[in-house]
Amino acid sequence: MSTKKLWGGRFEESAAAWIDHFGASISFDQLMANEDIEGSLAHVKMLNETGILTEQEATEIENGLLSLKDDLSAGKLEFSEQNEDIHMNIESLLTKKIGPVAGKLHTARSRNDQVATDFHLYVKKRTTAVISELKKLQKALVEKAEANVETIMPGYTHMQHAQPISYAHYLLAYFEMFKRDVERFEFNQKHTDVSPLGSCALAGTTWPIDRFFTAKELGFADVYANSLDAVSDRDFALEFLSNASILMVHLSRLCEELIYWCSYEFSYIEMSDEYSTGSSIMPQKKNPDMAELIRGKSGRVFGNLMGLLTVMKGLPLAYNKDMQEDKEGIFDAVKTIIPSIKIMTGMIETLTVNKEKMQKATEDDFSNATELADYLAGKGIPFRQAHAIVGSLVLQGIKSHACLQDIPLEEYQKIDPEIGEDVYYDLQSKAAIERRKSYGSTGFEQVRHQIKQAKKSLN
Repeated sequence: MSTKKLWGGRFEESAAAWIDHFGASISFDQLMANEDIEGSLAHVKMLNETGILTEQEATEIENGLLSLKDDLSAGKLEFSEQNEDIHMNIESLLTKKIGPVAGKLHTARSRNDQVATDFHLYVKKRTTAVISELKKLQKALVEKAEANVETIMPGYTHMQHAQPISYAHYLLAYFEMFKRDVERFEFNQKHTDVSPLGSCALAGTTWPIDRFFTAKELGFADVYANSLDAVSDRDFALEFLSNASILMVHLSRLCEELIYWCSYEFSYIEMSDEYSTGSSIMPQKKNPDMAELIRGKSGRVFGNLMGLLTVMKGLPLAYNKDMQEDKEGIFDAVKTIIPSIKIMTGMIETLTVNKEKMQKATEDDFSNATELADYLAGKGIPFRQAHAIVGSLVLQGIKSHACLQDIPLEEYQKIDPEIGEDVYYDLQSKAAIERRKSYGSTGFEQVRHQIKQAKKSLN
């Protein structure tokens, strides 16, 4: 036989080395070596349990796999491109370790269901890790919010001052975004927690296997009901990348604001030195590089999602070699999002809040205009008319460089004699926040309630 491939029985010629290199996946799928051994251990136990292998054969194979697992942990395994992928590399290494009996491990199994099983195990573990890191980030946001319930800042729409809000309320908005991210990854786990093992190439097997046995051994909650679907489904990977992309949108939005807030023009916060860098030429610089990197890395995660969607969109059932392209995007996304969450957690925990600067920004502007409009409406003036009156006062104030709270009472009383001194209380940014009682609003009591609910959800 002119080929050394494990599948090469019907081939007369070998491919050129550069073609083997193009087709091999071991350079990246070796990241699933541990999952591959775990899947094989479950499979050989099932082969023994169902009588397909003898006790002695199963024990030899199991001991060999456990030895490979130890070698892997010790960094002693060397993989070969000649063996293409992690599955054939592990089988080849097992054969070297225990001899021809290793060839019985592949009974009632295909690389198609093997790779799908490994991939499910890999994504399942990483999804759990992502959820864990997200909850740490949520905890950091809640703790920072709890320390800043009565810290006042401008709320923005269109990046223009809108209304005064609690800084804690702002932080809790991101808590809610990350809460939805957690829920999305938890839903993703449901579709990942299904075993393809035993579906073989596409049609199942004539061997008397027990798919539920291997599923239980591997910690899967269920098995695929259709063997064609089992080996060709990558929805769980698409879901992971979609969830990762939405997560990176949230992280990127928060980074964008952190970058604004720590600039000289805003100075609302100061980033810790630990998460900042300097300039090679400008001694005064303190750059929020970690926030900028997270913002930038969002693009590569989006690209991974688009890449896998494009791979999958035209594939006929069942397995196709195109699906080898499903893993690198996932590996890269995992390598990107978990450190990004950790960095964000650290940035939130260590940033310093310039409370005075934040509040002052709400006192030299017109973010209390809605308060005045509501006050006038409370005197019986139709809100639309009140809106127009306040708009004209704002225009006059801009021209005369005077805020609404600087307008004399007699001027207000020309609008409506019922306007009293209490109007100036309502125009204070703190009062504007205190007076907000609607559920989910920025009112201090509502924010404290949100913090209480956030803690409850984390527990």
